[in-house]
Amino acid sequence: MVPSVSTLAALAFFGTSAVVAQNTPTCSLTQKCPEESPCCSQYGQCGVGAYCLGGCDPRMSFSLDSCVPAPVCQDKTMSMKDTSGIVDVSDYLGDPSKADWVSQGIPLTYNGNVILTMPPNSVGTVLASTVYMWYGTVKARMKTSKDAGVVTAFILLSDVKDEIDYEWVGTELDIAQTNYYFQGIPNYHHSGNITGLSNTNTEWHDYEIRWTPEKIEWYVDGNLGRTQLKSDTWNETANQWNFPQTPARVQLSIWPGGAASNGEGTIDWAGGPIDWDSDAIKKDKYYYASVGKVSIECYKTDSGPGTNSGKSYTYNSWLGTNNTVIDGDKNTILKSLLGSGLNMDADYPSASGTSAQTSMEVVPGLSGGGVGTNGQAAGDANGGNGDSGSGSNGGSTPSTGGSSNCNSGFSQDCSSSSSGDNPKNQGARQEHALGASAFAALVAVAGMLWL
Repeated sequence: MVPSVSTLAALAFFGTSAVVAQNTPTCSLTQKCPEESPCCSQYGQCGVGAYCLGGCDPRMSFSLDSCVPAPVCQDKTMSMKDTSGIVDVSDYLGDPSKADWVSQGIPLTYNGNVILTMPPNSVGTVLASTVYMWYGTVKARMKTSKDAGVVTAFILLSDVKDEIDYEWVGTELDIAQTNYYFQGIPNYHHSGNITGLSNTNTEWHDYEIRWTPEKIEWYVDGNLGRTQLKSDTWNETANQWNFPQTPARVQLSIWPGGAASNGEGTIDWAGGPIDWDSDAIKKDKYYYASVGKVSIECYKTDSGPGTNSGKSYTYNSWLGTNNTVIDGDKNTILKSLLGSGLNMDADYPSASGTSAQTSMEVVPGLSGGGVGTNGQAAGDANGGNGDSGSGSNGGSTPSTGGSSNCNSGFSQDCSSSSSGDNPKNQGARQEHALGASAFAALVAVAGMLWL
C-alpha cells in the first residue's frame, strides 16, 4: 500500500499555495514583463523571486539580466530513496548545494523510492533539477503511472524552451513516446515512439537521454531506441538549426492530460478523460509515478558549447541560441524571494511597520503539471491568446479543438469562471511576498479558505 496522503493534508498543501493572482502580468516574445515584475516564468507570467529562478525566460523578461543566472552542470547521482534532496519551490533561493530538486506538488517516499503524486482534481507533481545541463547524459529509473488521462514525463527543458522529452500515456504501458522542440516551436512531426516495452507501470526501466551538439539519443534499459541528428534539423526559412541547444533542467512529472478542461486532441492523446474515481484512486487516494536513481553526466569539453567550468549560465542575446550562452561566474543565489537578477540582494521589509506587506508575486503557478511548452507562453509566442495545441504537455498529438484558453498558456487543468466566458486558472500557484509573520498568516488563512 502506498503511503497515505489524507484529504486534509492534501488540501492544506494546495491551499497554502493556491493564492491566485488574477491580475498577474503575462509575457511573450512581444509582450515582455514590466520592470517591477521583471521575470517571465516557465508558465508565462511575470514576477520576482521563484519567477526569476529555474524556468525564467530571458527573452520574455524585462531584460536579459532579469533572470537569475542558472547553476552550471554538475555530475551527480541522486539515489531518490527519500525526499531529503527535494525542496519546495517556495523555499528555494538558487543554491544548488542545498537541494537536488525543486518541487511543486506532493512528492512522497514509498518503499525506498520517491513517488510523484496526483490526488483527485489536482494538477500533479513536478520535480526540476537545481542544476542545468548544457549537453550530456541523464538517466532516470522509473515506473510510470497508469489509467486513461494520466501522463508521466521525463524531460529536459531549457529557459528558452528547448526541450527533449520522454512521455508515457497511462493506457499505453508498452510504449515510451519521445519528442523534441526548438525554442518551443510546436512541430508535432518530431515525435517518435519506442515500442515493445514490458509493463512500464509495474516494472522498472532505465530511461536515458544522451544529448550532444550533434545529436540526441533516447535509450531504454541500455538499448538505443531513437536517434535525432542535428544535421537533419536545418530550417532554411529561418536560417537556423531547429535543434535543442541551450542549458536545460531535468524535469520529472505526473499531470492530468485527460482533464475535462483540456482540448479534445489533448484528451484523446492522453488516452481519454481522466477518472478521479477510478480503482487506483479508491485504493491509493492518488495516481502516482515512481522514481528510482537519477544520474546526470555533464558534457565533457574544454570550450563552448557545453562547458561547465564557471558558476552559472547566462545569455548575451535575445536569440537564445548556442552561441549566446555564457558560462561565467555570476551569483545564482537570491537573498530572498523578493529578489531578481536586477537586485539579487532584495529582502523582505521590516515586519514591524505598515510597510511590511507587499503584493509582489514570488512563486509562479503550477498551472496543470504539464512541464513542456510547445511554444505557448501566456497564449502564443507572439503575444496572442492562442490555442495551446496539445497543451503544455510536450505530447505528440496537436489539439483538434476545444482547447481551454486559460490565463496561463501552460495550463493543463482549467475551469471557467461563473460567467462562463472568462476561463481562469484554478490550479495556479501564486504566492504574494509579505513580511515573515504576515506571510505565515496568509498561508494559514489560504488553507482555511481552500477547505
